[in-house]
Amino acid sequence: MLLAAASRSHELSERLQLAPRLGIGLAALGRPGYINLGHQEDLESTERSVEGMRDLTHAVLDEAYSLGIRYFDCARSYGLSEEFAGSWLALHPEATDVVVGSKWGYEYTAAWRVKVGGGEAHEVKKHTVEQLEQQLKETHERLPWLDLYQIHSATQESGVLRSHEVLKVLSTLREGGCSVGLSVSNPQVPTIVEAINIREGERPLFSSVQATFNLLDQSAAPALREAAEAGMLVIVKEALANGRLTARAPSSAGLVLLQQEADALDTTVDALALAWVMSHPWVGMCLSGAATVEQLRSNADSLRLVPLEPELHSRLSESLAQRPDEYWQDRKSLSWN
Repeated sequence: MLLAAASRSHELSERLQLAPRLGIGLAALGRPGYINLGHQEDLESTERSVEGMRDLTHAVLDEAYSLGIRYFDCARSYGLSEEFAGSWLALHPEATDVVVGSKWGYEYTAAWRVKVGGGEAHEVKKHTVEQLEQQLKETHERLPWLDLYQIHSATQESGVLRSHEVLKVLSTLREGGCSVGLSVSNPQVPTIVEAINIREGERPLFSSVQATFNLLDQSAAPALREAAEAGMLVIVKEALANGRLTARAPSSAGLVLLQQEADALDTTVDALALAWVMSHPWVGMCLSGAATVEQLRSNADSLRLVPLEPELHSRLSESLAQRPDEYWQDRKSLSWN
């Protein structure tokens, strides 16, 4: 059953070699609520039923494919993201060049609610081998193929990277042709370093690492560069800091500069922020978290800006960086909407 999820045996780097370095993440599309700033306004014209969100996801994926985007990133906890991506792929049998990634380790518990009651959570973490086996089975039932299966928000605290049972299942999955990876959450760096050192022969077990990296929190850069040098595909999530690096964010000196530089390049704040990420040569894939077709088009303008001129890149780096503790405290305060 585990090996049945993997149908294609090419390494991620080979599959994505000719694709843009911009992918599409479905965290804001697979469920009716998310923590991105202005998500409520994004969905004002959308029926937040399952059917309405499926139609919106299909429209965004239509646009993504037309723009050349070939990496789709799902998770078991992103509501119905796997079902929505799977149904889009079923409607587009020609799209065999799409690379599909998903994640296990969180269970979606919000039951299609935008807000949950006191003491409840939208998703619950379980990094056990039983959860891996169950969620891999569920993923396989929803997606026609799976190129990458990632641990969702691995941390040293969860102990998942020290679970011999989990690592054995992941190794078997990789032997069957499906790449395995991990996403990380705060504190990110120790987990990235630990993952690099988990070897399968002469190479890391994990083919990819997905981490938060953006103009506000640049702290993971050295560890991510090391991961890339070790042969892991670096996938950047939250490159727009859940909306805090877009025109809808509260004004600050850094954002004023970002807007001025974007205006000078005839682009948008979000496109410039994404281009800054992709101008790091060790970034293999940067995810757009767009919730609308218009947002995705704006995000995709980043591709024409890469690489940024070194002086501009440095100026932005120096002007917007926050301390990691400040960044993650601000993120923690974001509300589901």
